[in-house]
Amino acid sequence: MDVGTLAFSALYQFGDAFAFLVLSACGLAVIFGMMGVINLAHGEFIMCGAYVTVSVAHTGLPLPLAIACGAIVSAMVGALVELIVIRHLYERPLDTIVATWGLSLIATQGTLILLGSTMAGVGTPFGSFQMGGYSYSLYRLVLFFMALAVLAGLYALFNWTRFGVMARATIQVPHMAAALGVDTRLVYSLTFALGAGLAGLTGGLYAPTMTLVPTMGTTFIMEAFVTVVVGGADVFLGTAPAAAVLAVVKSVMTSWQGQLFGQIGLLVTVIIVIRVLPKGISGFLLRERA
Repeated sequence: MDVGTLAFSALYQFGDAFAFLVLSACGLAVIFGMMGVINLAHGEFIMCGAYVTVSVAHTGLPLPLAIACGAIVSAMVGALVELIVIRHLYERPLDTIVATWGLSLIATQGTLILLGSTMAGVGTPFGSFQMGGYSYSLYRLVLFFMALAVLAGLYALFNWTRFGVMARATIQVPHMAAALGVDTRLVYSLTFALGAGLAGLTGGLYAPTMTLVPTMGTTFIMEAFVTVVVGGADVFLGTAPAAAVLAVVKSVMTSWQGQLFGQIGLLVTVIIVIRVLPKGISGFLLRERA
């Protein structure tokens, strides 16, 4: 393999890992970083988006619209969960862990009972291209650019819109925001729905690339939490740098010794970061800025 092909292969693997980490973590980062809710049902929202996407695609709807449907349904389910369960637990963070864990078990087993152990998927679009005797999926490049688009969209939403201003005010000083007339309950509900919708979008985007089973959320949940822990509480300053660092670790370790060592590399990185930077990358950056 020549140097150019080797460099492209390394960049391709980095981009693939970066997209997976960013898309997996964004919804969790919004809910945990901005609301302080540890959502152990994050993987089930991803599963919901994937199942809805494939179900809609089987009716003949184009894949992009099917993915949008998956994200919308997940957001609606998220708003319902926030209204019925999470809203009553904002002052009890440990209880949110138990509640969302229970929801994840209910969702997984309910899907298994109602829809069976697997669902027929859809083919990966766009085909592949050849370079240096190796084949690469074009759809993986689309996922990389989608990850960048999601990051840009979140930045624009929370910095350039009225909802973003109200959301940041509610998260930082909720009693002051309420005194100024902001409906904090509605803002919390919409923020949780946004996080769930981003999880559903992730499921929809990755649905063509994997087997659909009720436990598919576990494929995403570990790496999502790893990215959020390394990134810290700030979704903008933390998620992208954390995903970049972890993508390098994962792609290098996976190329060297396989997928298992890639996972081990991520866990070791988290241990080191927690020891050196207890508040994550974003906490370090904010401290340096101050």
